[in-house]
Amino acid sequence: MRNVTLKQLRALQAAVRAGTVSGAAQLLHVTPPAVSLQLKLLEEHAGISLLERSPDGLRPTPAGGVILDAIRQIDGVLKACSMSLEEMKGVSTGSARVGVVSTAKYFAPRALADFSRAHPDIEMRLQVGNRGETIAALENYDLDFAIMGRPPDGFEVEQSIIGPHPHILICPPDHPRAGRRDLRPADLSHETFLMREKGSGTRLLTEKLIARLDIEPRIGMEIGSNETIKQAVMAGLGIALISAHTAAVELRDGRLGFLPLQGLPIMRQWYVVRRKEKRLMPAAEALWEFMAAQGAAFLPRMKGLLD
Repeated sequence: MRNVTLKQLRALQAAVRAGTVSGAAQLLHVTPPAVSLQLKLLEEHAGISLLERSPDGLRPTPAGGVILDAIRQIDGVLKACSMSLEEMKGVSTGSARVGVVSTAKYFAPRALADFSRAHPDIEMRLQVGNRGETIAALENYDLDFAIMGRPPDGFEVEQSIIGPHPHILICPPDHPRAGRRDLRPADLSHETFLMREKGSGTRLLTEKLIARLDIEPRIGMEIGSNETIKQAVMAGLGIALISAHTAAVELRDGRLGFLPLQGLPIMRQWYVVRRKEKRLMPAAEALWEFMAAQGAAFLPRMKGLLD
């Protein structure tokens, strides 16, 4: 593989993205024979088939998948190299690409705003998504780092704890069991649990809680945002396990209640996470260190709300 060229790698990447050689040629602004030649040379270097045909078009073989992952890493290194060169040429501004799981949007923007006031020349690009979307962006080197509740386990990462992340069961404020300390798991058997969408970390935690309690409650609507879940709970459509940080304002205002079941809150942690091999440029490194050292100061205050 020592003699592989970027043209050959780009040809494979484009063929998988487009699904056809002609589509790859359009993406690369070359002719289809030129793409076919680059693919042939790459397979000769690899000594193994890299593409296979399927009803949906060209797709990578396992060996092709390995090379595609290498291409993503190479792209990350080249981007980092470009930024380093710009800094060496005297460019004073930098940038940081930060991913935030949707639950963290209740504190992360305030932390980023505080950092921005101290570093006005650093450009920050914020991407908000669910857990699955954020992990995919990390894996593909689309982010410098992410703020999330549980680090991914599909690839090696560097991580640093920001602070505690409690999860509670919320209910309408007039729920007959709201705030009762004698609540038992069986009391929840006939409740309706509202669920986050598939891929959400909160949904995974809810499913684990239901299994641990050994109950079979009704499963209600699948809802794609914390805000909508809170509104649905207020309307009496069910109860929900949710990050206490997302409900702090409503709990304080008396618009939501909570169910103090033994074993709750479920305590997790907030993390900053990046791919282990990801090299951060000075701007992103400064933001990483800020979030690790001072991020906890921006977490919503829960003292007195869950007593």
